[in-house]
Amino acid sequence: MSVSRICLRDVDLVDADESVLEAARRMRARNVGTLVIVDQAQRPIGIVTDRDLVLRALAENRDPRTTPVGEVSSLDPHTIGEDAPIEAALERMRGGRFRRLPVVDRGGRIVGILSLDDVLELVATELTTIGRLVAREAPHPAPESART
Repeated sequence: MSVSRICLRDVDLVDADESVLEAARRMRARNVGTLVIVDQAQRPIGIVTDRDLVLRALAENRDPRTTPVGEVSSLDPHTIGEDAPIEAALERMRGGRFRRLPVVDRGGRIVGILSLDDVLELVATELTTIGRLVAREAPHPAPESART
């Protein structure tokens, strides 16, 4: 199965020069923990999480009104192509020790975002389906009265 089948297509974006405060407010308003920074061509150039805002801005006593989000984000984020298999995305996440990947088209433009939670939800659904199939196909023991 390809990444494009399960990634979220509604990606929350932020400009690198927006303030940490504006980014935090956008996260709260959209109920998300990640924003992707894109260039003029819509290619991902950074990613910022709520954790980044806390550890790289607030914990370092930076003014959230004047600190640009680009200064506290992870630049040059790993991405995954929308046609890549989910297994490749999982390998990239595990190797880089992160939980989210911007999904890009063949031109490198943002088209979605994939989170580890999305993949885990898919796996759980697949396992539930397999369990139901196995249970339905398994032989059922005869009732006690039929055995005597």
